[in-house]
Amino acid sequence: MSQPAVIDDVRSQMGRDGKRAAQKTVLDARQRLTSSSGTRADYDFELMRDYAQSRLDAALPMAAIVAILSIVASFWVPVVFASLWAGMVILSLLIVVLMAQRFRNIDPSKFNAGEWTTSFVVGETIYGLAWSLLALFTLVAEPETLTTVMFAMVLVSVAANAVATHTLPLATLMSTLPVTVTVSGNLIVLGGTLNYTLAAVAICGELFFVYLARQMHSTELETISHQAEKDALISELEEARQMSEEARRHAEQANIAKSQFLATMSHELRTPLNAIIGFSEVLKSELLGAHQVPQYKEYAGDIHGSGQHLLNLINELLDLSRIEAGKYELNEEVVSLVDIAEDCRRMMELRAKAKGIDLVYNVGNNLPRLWGDERAIRQVVLNLLSNAIKFTPQQGKVTLVVTRSADGGQMVSVKDNGPGIPEDEIATVLSSFGQGSLAQKTAEQGAGLGLPIVQKIMELHQGRFDLFSKLRFGTEVIATFPRARVMDALAPVVEKKNRLEIYSQVG
Repeated sequence: MSQPAVIDDVRSQMGRDGKRAAQKTVLDARQRLTSSSGTRADYDFELMRDYAQSRLDAALPMAAIVAILSIVASFWVPVVFASLWAGMVILSLLIVVLMAQRFRNIDPSKFNAGEWTTSFVVGETIYGLAWSLLALFTLVAEPETLTTVMFAMVLVSVAANAVATHTLPLATLMSTLPVTVTVSGNLIVLGGTLNYTLAAVAICGELFFVYLARQMHSTELETISHQAEKDALISELEEARQMSEEARRHAEQANIAKSQFLATMSHELRTPLNAIIGFSEVLKSELLGAHQVPQYKEYAGDIHGSGQHLLNLINELLDLSRIEAGKYELNEEVVSLVDIAEDCRRMMELRAKAKGIDLVYNVGNNLPRLWGDERAIRQVVLNLLSNAIKFTPQQGKVTLVVTRSADGGQMVSVKDNGPGIPEDEIATVLSSFGQGSLAQKTAEQGAGLGLPIVQKIMELHQGRFDLFSKLRFGTEVIATFPRARVMDALAPVVEKKNRLEIYSQVG
């Protein structure tokens, strides 16, 4: 992907993020404006849904409590009045239950927080007033014998209704306050220390249960808020996952297109390049006769060299593409790292002499063979030597060393006394198409693929590649093959085979 395309994608992503943040801010403001509690309208819906469900779940237990209280009250109050009171309370409770049932069936998109809050508060007020009618029991029975019973009934009523309506604080207040006020007032009117005490305890109980209901409401609201945040986070993660999948698909398509392009272009470019290289070599060698103009031979040499350079560049691109695609297969066999290094040294010696560079070669003693791909290992050594000679000034020195590594493996070291690489450019040099400041200034530039290819080939051999450099002190690169690839047992096997051949000949 080109740099302008990347910049456009970044800008597009930033624009989408900004638009999403603005939409979220507008949505939050709209939710708060349409909320009846000052939080969010969707929070109000969740709280009222919990309230409606709680009322529906508690309907039968509440009706049972009312029936039990009416039976208890009938010991002091005529049964007719106790039954009439219980019927009115249950009837008002039925109104609240029907409203809750209707709320459960509405479409959430048509939810109006203000209207439903008013409806539930009105229903709870009627229900609370029905409970408060138990204060009239003093008109049909001896007040002194009813005070304790009414006090107990008030506490049961306040506690049960506070728990059932805690997600709607105003409903809690309207369902409990009327009975507390009427009974407490009745007790105060009757007078006496006991009645005053019971009235005070009833009022304190009202305050406590209202406070408890508000605390439960706050906890419920916090739970809903956390759930909403979690849902939003899950939604964002899902969106990010989808975007990642989409980006992965685009990357795979781009990679397939790149591979197809390289495969096509390699064939299309190699065919004319081979012709150019072949014919230029014929012209350069003057196989068909001497040139009448001496410069033609020089031009043919330049064409031949440029063709070879371009062919090497195409081969490097194809190698890197195959390695990145996981299609670079090693043709592994028993090879000699010493022999490969010696061949590469001879191939690069002429280039080193042309620049007056002293190419030194040191080999460790009794190095066994390796299990690896000879062509790939040869490419590694050639790339390392080529880079060292390229960036070493005239009359410099390049040292090639093949020896054992500290862990029992084998390593190839190429060290030069060139200008070195700045520390902050090492990562760039090791990246694909990366070039340091020195490579950009020199006339003999490459594509920046040599060291990345070396790295990846060493990874395929389970080896390691290290680069050490310091300005004005030169550079050293080390390719290390692991101990597992060293064929230590090869020499005894060969010797045993030779002995068997000797025995067979003697026999």
